[in-house]
Amino acid sequence: MPLLEISVVPVGTNSPSFSSHVSNAVRLIEQKGLKYQITPTATIIEGDINQLMDVAKEIHQNAITNGVQRVITNISIDDRVDKNMEMNQQVSAIQQSLH
Repeated sequence: MPLLEISVVPVGTNSPSFSSHVSNAVRLIEQKGLKYQITPTATIIEGDINQLMDVAKEIHQNAITNGVQRVITNISIDDRVDKNMEMNQQVSAIQQSLH
């Protein structure tokens, strides 16, 4: 199942804090019923490629709708087609290789 990593950077706000923007993004992801994981610098979302692209667009546009004058959105897509890999399986595989 494809993974999308998204990081939204609002520019020109009165605060260096991003937490309210991250919270808004997570609410959108939850409304779509998609599986996600928050990291300190980005959010990873698991789902169908069309769902992922739609939610990334909504997250970006939501920041603008909420008054941000400029938004930089970075996305990265991991789409493995030779076998089905879910987010938790990928994390488990790394953790097992460390021991």
